[in-house]
Amino acid sequence: MIVTLEEAKLYLRIDGNEDDILLDTLIAAAEEYIKNATGKEFDNSSRLAKLLCLVLITDWYENRAQTDKISEKYRFTVQTILGQLKYRPEEEAGDGDAGEQAE
Repeated sequence: MIVTLEEAKLYLRIDGNEDDILLDTLIAAAEEYIKNATGKEFDNSSRLAKLLCLVLITDWYENRAQTDKISEKYRFTVQTILGQLKYRPEEEAGDGDAGEQAE
């Protein structure tokens, strides 16, 4: 798991529990999106993967009517982080991202 429910709620500044089911769904969808886009699996040690998950979750949460695509507001961020995650050598370590690919 890249992002926990608690991390997503903290990032979105959500206090209550009424959106927990929706947030769990968005977290799972964001992680699947990253895996499908990069061909790699990441865990919570990858800061870039965590940031991308949070960006996707935020976009989808704030724009619930349009969850079929990334909003223009976040498009550049999503594309650049995906590119970095996709083309980063698996053996490259540094900045706390060592072991980012799940075995």
